[in-house]
Amino acid sequence: QEHVVESGGGLAQPGGSLRLACTASVGLFNSDLMGWNRQAPGNQRELVAHINGHLNTVYSDSVKGRFTISRDNAKNTVTLQMNSLKPEDTAVYYCNLDGRRWGTPLNLWGQGIQVTVAP
Repeated sequence: QEHVVESGGGLAQPGGSLRLACTASVGLFNSDLMGWNRQAPGNQRELVAHINGHLNTVYSDSVKGRFTISRDNAKNTVTLQMNSLKPEDTAVYYCNLDGRRWGTPLNLWGQGIQVTVAP
């Protein structure tokens, strides 16, 4: 069954860095939109960043200039480099693949990975 799996979360100090990776069990198409979302306790899930096959990116205002999303179709991966972390970045981060296979929508979500930013 198709899936995506996140890795790389954990604990970082304010001002520190973490790198998240997401690996898909399916080959990535250029038409796939790959994204990272996050959900903090008591909050709704929100978009962090996404990237299309042309490497066009969109970031939420809260992470712009601090986070960088990238993808490698050959490795079926998308990464999120998070720098200058703030306590408010603490959340569960979810990888998402939004695409189509043979005309059928394919929308995959990972199980999520915890990122905690604290002294």
